[in-house]
Amino acid sequence: MSNLLLSVLTCVAYGVLAAYFWRAHARGEGDLLSRGAAGHLVLIPLAMHGYLLVQDIFSGGGFDLGVLHALSLIIWLTLLVYWVARFFYPIGGLQTLVLPLAAVVVVLPELFPSDHLLAHTGLFAFKAHITAAMLAYSLFTIAMLHAVLIFQVEKRLHQATLPRVLRGLPPLMTMETLLFRMIGIGFVLLTLTLISGIVFSEEIFGKAWQFNHKVLFGFVSWGVFAVLLWGHYLYGWRGRVAVRWTVSGFVFLLLAYLGSKFVIEMLLHR
Repeated sequence: MSNLLLSVLTCVAYGVLAAYFWRAHARGEGDLLSRGAAGHLVLIPLAMHGYLLVQDIFSGGGFDLGVLHALSLIIWLTLLVYWVARFFYPIGGLQTLVLPLAAVVVVLPELFPSDHLLAHTGLFAFKAHITAAMLAYSLFTIAMLHAVLIFQVEKRLHQATLPRVLRGLPPLMTMETLLFRMIGIGFVLLTLTLISGIVFSEEIFGKAWQFNHKVLFGFVSWGVFAVLLWGHYLYGWRGRVAVRWTVSGFVFLLLAYLGSKFVIEMLLHR
């Protein structure tokens, strides 16, 4: 079976699950998706998606992490984290929101193939750097989704128009606790990513460390999340203040990596 056909089948599987989950929430059965057997259904497209990622990223014995592969990997990791978290929190509604996005990104690398093989991929420093970076991006992606949902729930808390998918979410205090736990772990991983990129630059990238726009946005994002965690710890920042800082930090993080790769690969074709 070709990778393109498998990606289409995976896209359909994600789409069918998204429709099924949305209908379940419309019937008020969101909790069943969080803790019931139906929540395991996502493992089927996740496994297919994971196979495609391995085939694409490690194609030809190299390591290709172009912008579309990176985006696909981040969404895959996001769904995987949600699947694990569902054993501890009723977050089926959050998984439902990501499934349509996963259906789109899984086919993009096959429709628009790239060839951006990286060197020095066998080194431990490279593997540690990439692992920390991808996990950090995934956790901050989830944190950003949490922040947007917290804002929407707070905005409509006293209205009768709250969508069912939002009614099935955990209480706001639980959502905010989850938000800061993910930001805290993501901050540690982002710190490791920046440090490893500086200390092992020659081993990872084959050249001395340089201060460029990618590094600048990465440190700005790190600073935003550092201030947010500091404000939450000392002054109890939460609610809309936390939402604004989370979204701002995530935007800078996107500019640092995906934004840079998009310009280089898609616009400059390098």
